Amino acid sequence: MGWWPFGKRSRQTGIFARNARTLLVRAKPACQLSGRFDSAQTTADNRRHWSNADGLSADAAASPEVRRTLRNRARYEVANNSYARGIVLTLANDVIGTGPRLQMLTDGDEVNQTIEREFATWAKAVDLPGKLRTMRQARAQDGEAFAVLFNNDNLDSPIKLDLKLIEADQVTTPLSKSGLDKGIDGVVFDAFGNPSQYHVLKAHPGGSGAAAGSQDYDAIPAASVIHWFRTDRPGQRRGLPDILPALPLFAQLRRYTLAVIAAAESAANIAVLMKTNSPAGGEAAEVEPMTEMEFSPNMAVFTPEGWEPSQVKAEQPATTYDMFKREILNEIARCLNMPYNIAACNSSGYNYASGRLDHQTYYKSIRVEQSHCETVVLDHILSGWLAEAVKVFALGQLDDYPHQWFWDGHEHVDPAKEANAQATRLQSNTTTLAAEFARQGKDWETELRQRAKEVALCKELGLTVAQTVPTPPDQVKEDQNDEDQQSQSRAA
Repeated sequence: MGWWPFGKRSRQTGIFARNARTLLVRAKPACQLSGRFDSAQTTADNRRHWSNADGLSADAAASPEVRRTLRNRARYEVANNSYARGIVLTLANDVIGTGPRLQMLTDGDEVNQTIEREFATWAKAVDLPGKLRTMRQARAQDGEAFAVLFNNDNLDSPIKLDLKLIEADQVTTPLSKSGLDKGIDGVVFDAFGNPSQYHVLKAHPGGSGAAAGSQDYDAIPAASVIHWFRTDRPGQRRGLPDILPALPLFAQLRRYTLAVIAAAESAANIAVLMKTNSPAGGEAAEVEPMTEMEFSPNMAVFTPEGWEPSQVKAEQPATTYDMFKREILNEIARCLNMPYNIAACNSSGYNYASGRLDHQTYYKSIRVEQSHCETVVLDHILSGWLAEAVKVFALGQLDDYPHQWFWDGHEHVDPAKEANAQATRLQSNTTTLAAEFARQGKDWETELRQRAKEVALCKELGLTVAQTVPTPPDQVKEDQNDEDQQSQSRAA
């Protein structure tokens, strides 16, 4: 109940004046409105469809048992389904490629070159690109990827920091220890919700040997652990497989394929089917049901009286198999923002424009993935690597180390058109060499220095270097039209 101020009533109009003294009048109670949403109604038609909808939290919905079941099923599909394996491999290759390349942006050029050179050497020694690709595959099928930073004295590098990959099954708190710390299945958090340590089993629970069933674990500080997963819900602290929505579709694709093959095999196994139109007890030769007869090549065979041979046809809709497979693969790849032609490795139904449009969404998703990898994985690794590199290479104190990462560029569908567009952007000053080289995953300073060396060597050897600028397509058409007109005038 509220009170509203009104002014003094006017004699002429009976309206309350605003500038007079106020009079408090009791207000009417507000009307309560209730809205109805079709999606919120439970009917006989949608009751079964929404029966599995729940109000569980992110961690409760992704309980250890649920995640274990999803991991096992996703691994099974990736191991046995050719399309699932290809999609996961393609995603890892496109996101990681040949590996990221570091560019330091400090004020000291010599320090930058030293760090870039030594980090590239170390990354090759520990096979960083290969481990990153494995982590991306694990995130796709397991839902999350874990790596532990440790010192490897046997590493062939001045920096002994190494990266050990572990499966999500090993990051868990044994049931006998689960009540000791406040955590979520192997991850312990501090008062601010940040991970403070991880419980990693010393042996894989699904391994073989005496230590497989052991409940012994190591409590590793969070600073030494990399946990890479996609957060789909607020408060989610463990990951779910990226291909989770597609798991039933993979099963349907395999079942439909097997059904089509079984129908075709059944029809092919029975060469001739004998049938009669005579009614029961009619005039037809007596034949034992399910009798089999072998036919020899180049022989005339007379059927029993009243029986007519026919051939079995596969009633399975084999003609729509290609359409079904295309649609279901398109639906499978959608949860990964991957177009059909990349998921199926088949661009026979694409033209240039449709291929470009579909790839734009996919490559934007790849750039988001790479940015997330930089923040969660690479920057964490670089921080630990620099902590040792400062001492080993006497780099001095690095209070701040600005840097950026370069990834492999994506090849253009039409290189000629891309080259012309690049030349136009450079001429109109709407881009820079740094931006254009970054599109290809290259460092512009390194490329220009290499180009300067090539030009100097060409001059030393007496070779001419032609500096040509690509001609815009419109100018090419105009030149061709001029040549055609000149040819016609000469012919006349």
